[in-house]
Amino acid sequence: MKREKKRNLQALAFAIPAILILGIFVYFPLIKNFIYSFQSFTLSSTTKEWVGFDNYRHLLSDKTILVSLKNNILYAVISIVIQVGFGLVLAAVLEDIAFHKFAPTLRSIYFIPTVISMTVVCLLFDFIYNPQMGLLNSFLELVGLDGLTRVWLGSKKTAMYAVIAVSQWQSTGYVAMLFIVAIQKIPRDLYEAAEVDGAGKLKRFFYITVPQVRQMFFVTMILTVVGAFTVFNEPYILTGGGPGTATMVLSLHMYQTGFVKNNMGYASTIAMLIFVITAILSSVQFASFGTEKEDR
Repeated sequence: MKREKKRNLQALAFAIPAILILGIFVYFPLIKNFIYSFQSFTLSSTTKEWVGFDNYRHLLSDKTILVSLKNNILYAVISIVIQVGFGLVLAAVLEDIAFHKFAPTLRSIYFIPTVISMTVVCLLFDFIYNPQMGLLNSFLELVGLDGLTRVWLGSKKTAMYAVIAVSQWQSTGYVAMLFIVAIQKIPRDLYEAAEVDGAGKLKRFFYITVPQVRQMFFVTMILTVVGAFTVFNEPYILTGGGPGTATMVLSLHMYQTGFVKNNMGYASTIAMLIFVITAILSSVQFASFGTEKEDR
């Protein structure tokens, strides 16, 4: 009993620093932000006015919130298809025996965008999208597709898709690396037995690879969806939410409300909306993951 009590105390001693860090840097700011969402104040305010649910009523009538939410959902859907879907396919291809000779080089090539600063990536794509001297329009003109040239970041029809493309270029390689790690843990005997039974590469992918990487699939889904609803750098650097509100997202709307319009109380309310959305989505995915494990 004494040994067990000693072990518990030792475990608690190791856990206390982590608990303190979480409490100070995560839970305390979250609680403070929740309180601020019921108040009205600016950056220079010495006092805060309690306004009750006024900020939340304004949230329900804010048209920019609807546009931002729509853009975040679009961001999430495209990110799931490209980062998770294509990332899994890319990982399976790189782990195929036919590519083993070139796999290390290809992995490095696909992973390089992940380690580049997002600011640098956005500045790079800002040049690529430039309507006069950008690489994209120049390439389209070179191959005779002049009719497809656009002011990519200046048109409401293309701006959001152009911004989303930047995230996909940078993050797909990272997600693919996560899937590669999961695929490498799959027993090779399963593939060999399926090949002996006459299963082709597509069948081996859908009946062996996909079920075996299910856990990593849920992890990448959570990372991708939460990332899509908290995205900030890409629209902020490339378009500032424009043209108009065409590329406005929740985090950028929160920033502009708080630090540009100087309405910190309402900005805190938008922050709470982002927290609630990401918490619900994460909980649903974790619950689904738990159900999958029980079924297995």
